[in-house]
Formats: sequence, C-alpha cells, structure tokens
Amino acid sequence: MDAIADTRRVDVPFLDLGEVNARYADELKAAAARVIDSGWYVLGEELAAFEREFAAWCGVRHAVGTGNGLDALSLILRGYRELGLLAEGDEVIVPGNTFIASFLAISENRLVPVPVEPDAATFNIDPACVAAAIGPRTRAIMAVHLYGQLADMPALQALARQHGLLLIEDAAQAHGAMLDGCRAGAFGDAAAFSFFPAKNLGALGDGGAVVTDDDALARRIAALRNYGSDVKYRHLYQGVNSRLDEMQAAMLRVKLKHLDADVAWRRRVARRYRDGIHHPQIRLPHMVREEQHAWHLFVLRCAQRDALQRHLRARGIQTLVHYPVPVHRQPSYPSLQHVHLPLTERLCGEVLSLPMGPTLRDDDVDRVIDACNAFGRGA
Repeated sequence: MDAIADTRRVDVPFLDLGEVNARYADELKAAAARVIDSGWYVLGEELAAFEREFAAWCGVRHAVGTGNGLDALSLILRGYRELGLLAEGDEVIVPGNTFIASFLAISENRLVPVPVEPDAATFNIDPACVAAAIGPRTRAIMAVHLYGQLADMPALQALARQHGLLLIEDAAQAHGAMLDGCRAGAFGDAAAFSFFPAKNLGALGDGGAVVTDDDALARRIAALRNYGSDVKYRHLYQGVNSRLDEMQAAMLRVKLKHLDADVAWRRRVARRYRDGIHHPQIRLPHMVREEQHAWHLFVLRCAQRDALQRHLRARGIQTLVHYPVPVHRQPSYPSLQHVHLPLTERLCGEVLSLPMGPTLRDDDVDRVIDACNAFGRGA
C-alpha cells in the first residue's frame, strides 16, 4: 500500500529545498564565485567569518565549524574527555525520544547513554526524570531541543549546578529558539548545531558547529577537528578530519542573514496550524512560549497515525515520522534492550510531522488544515 501511495502526486511537499534556496540564488551564486575565485577552500576566511557571525548570533564567544552535526556533538564530548572532565564509562543522561545521533556521540566516546522519558506535553527531556536518573557515574546531561523547542533549560541548569554536571545542548533542530533574549546554544556549557540542508539554517551539503563560552574547550575542538593540529604538521592530539569547508561556510553566511525572518514565518505557519486544526483524534504540539520554539518540525500526535498519514498522502500532502523506532529498540544498541520507556515508545507510534518551512504558502497551509479536519469523516 505504501509503495503505491508514494507514487501519487505531491501537491504540498514536506519541505521544498529547491524553493527554499531559490529565494537567495543570486546571493548564493555570488558567494560560491567568491570562494572559487579565492583559491582557498578549507580553513580559510569564509569559515573564520562565519564562525564569528554565528557565535555573535548565538550570543556566545566561540563557534567552531565541523563537518556535520554528529561530529559537533561528538567533539564536545571528546573535548571534555581530553580536558579531563569526562572519562570512559561515565554516564550521560539523554532523552529516549531523539534522533540516534544524540546517542552515537555518547557511545563513540566510550561513554554510557542513560535514556530517560520526555515530558508528555513538550516532547522534551523531563527534568524530573533526569533528577531520578542521576547516579554516582553521571557526569553530564544532554538536553535535546527536539523539533525546535527549547528544553526546560532553567530546571536543567539548576540540576547541573546542584550535582556538578556538564550541561550539553543538542541544538541540531533549534536554530532561532530562545528564552528571555537568550538563544539556543547559550544555555549549556557547550552546544552542537547541525547545518544539514533541511535545518532552519541549512547548508547546501553537510555541516555543523560547536558553540561555547569555554575558551579551553573551543581551542581543543578547533585542533581536534583538524587532525589534532593547532599549527600545520604539529599534532597535539589524535584528532579527526571534520572541518566545515569554505563553500558551505559561504552559503551559511548568506542564509544566516535571513534566518530570523525564516523562523518568524515558521512561527506564523505553526500559529495557523494550531488555530485551524480542530479534530478530536489529533493532539497538537504544546508550546510553552512562542519564542522558545523555532518550529523546525510541526509534530502532532494521533493514535491512528498511520491512517492519518495515508489520508493526507491521498490528498497530495507529504508528511514524515520523526522518529518511528526509539534508539533503545534499535539493533545497534543491544545493551539498551532492557530499558523500559513506555511514553517514548508510545510517542514513536503516534507522532506525525506536517509540512513546515519558510516557503509554505497560505493556500498550502489551508489545504493541510482542511485535510486534517476531514480525517475519518469521508471527506
């Protein structure tokens, strides 16, 4: 059935990246030409400029560009290991309902992920569950700003201070989320961003960045991403090759100038969905405060999720599921098969992401709203 349904025409795509980038085509092409003409393609002036601009936008002292978001998250943990603040076997508390990258960064560093349940309303990590999971080997909390909404950072900051823990933000989906003037990335000891093309701030390829106010961590990560080298052919550490290249940095510099406007449009779309969808079987996402949510994804809940997705697909509306299988039930993590997270598992069977993006037109939004409200009513 899915294979047949997937061949149907899509009238409202989930996200049209071609249309997203076409808005800035002239600027992007000029930036690309600038990089080509420079003759310098790795660790050059475009990256240095983007790192300064993105750090300033986030409200922190440092940004260090990396090859992708997973590397950014992994290098934070690696950096803390190199600095002696983490050691093999230490535990990191992480939400159970997140993309696998959050877990991979932990296990890659020979640390132990300790998954806990989210808050049922916001989908974000529940501070009460974090508090209950803190044990003698706990050394860090990883707060994932899932779908673009800030986790409860004041509560997590208090827990981190009380127990002497590192607080790390997985901000891969949260470009533009903020609270009381403080942006995602500026709450924890360090934060990782992804610039995967579909993100609120997306490159034209892969990319990521670490942001932090920690001078020592920033210096360490800057070396680790470049074969462990601070000066050419001098290698202080056993590093990796994970550098945001000049071309992607130039693309991101263009798109960063438009990011606030894009997030504002996403919020407008989310308001229209929230005001317009009224169906007893559909639970709309809970928003604590508008500024806290950058709406990378608009994720609703429905006990009949698969039927709702088929219904929308039949009406030319493309949706996605973020995420259908929790990490602790993935074959790649046999050590976590004993973990019991009933809310996380229930969410995986109920969540559905509606079309969302800065180019979604009003008539597209109307079409999605009408289709959701017609679910199960023979319309």
